[in-house]
Amino acid sequence: MPAPGLPAVRDGVRRLASTAIGLVYPPTCVACGGATGQPHALCAACWRGLRLIERPYCERLGTPFALDLGIGSLLSPGAIAEPPVFGRARAVAIYDGTARDLVHRLKYGDRLDLARTMGRMMASAGREVLDEAELILPVPLHGLRLWRRRFNQSALLARAIGGIAGKPCELHALVRVKATRPQVGLTRAQRAVNLQGAFRVADRARSRIAGRRLLLIDDVSTTGATGNAAARVLLRAGAAGVDLLTFATVARDGL
Repeated sequence: MPAPGLPAVRDGVRRLASTAIGLVYPPTCVACGGATGQPHALCAACWRGLRLIERPYCERLGTPFALDLGIGSLLSPGAIAEPPVFGRARAVAIYDGTARDLVHRLKYGDRLDLARTMGRMMASAGREVLDEAELILPVPLHGLRLWRRRFNQSALLARAIGGIAGKPCELHALVRVKATRPQVGLTRAQRAVNLQGAFRVADRARSRIAGRRLLLIDDVSTTGATGNAAARVLLRAGAAGVDLLTFATVARDGL
């Protein structure tokens, strides 16, 4: 029997090393720290704390309906009354419980490792928009906020999703030129006003955006104001279409 080749030996060493590390440092839940069967995963209790979004949901806003009406593509009252600028929005879960905890730990707790797990979940939940996307862009932070936080959580998620899907990711194509006030506590109308003139497309990125389908990445969608403002600028720069993928979305239409 011939001796195993170098690649097989390397794979065997990696498996042994992974097993040894697992014995010394058992995998833990990325949300609560409890025991899990595999690394970078959620425990059963935290999974139960996720309100995962599944069909039936609004085909434009991606928000779920309380009842399955048993018919084809549906639009929510919100999407009919105020159609979004972006084409479609998709999200993993409703913004509460475990989803809110994960977003807060990534954004405010310096848990940059969560971008890997959250990005994997986003790539799965947004498969239909991700498959059609030609370029992935994160929602940018203003320079001052980026300096204070030291990282852009949306860029971390975008990079993770791009790696999973094998799609190009432009981290600096969209620029935030206005230091907007925090959106928390603002009404839908106030959020829209707050974001007027907040974004622009970098001059060097215009040729890469023109005529292409874009997928905008953010951690949370509340009223859709940020997605609308960013999509409007990208469409004016010649994008063929803009969809939005977030980890969580705030429940609307009575949910």
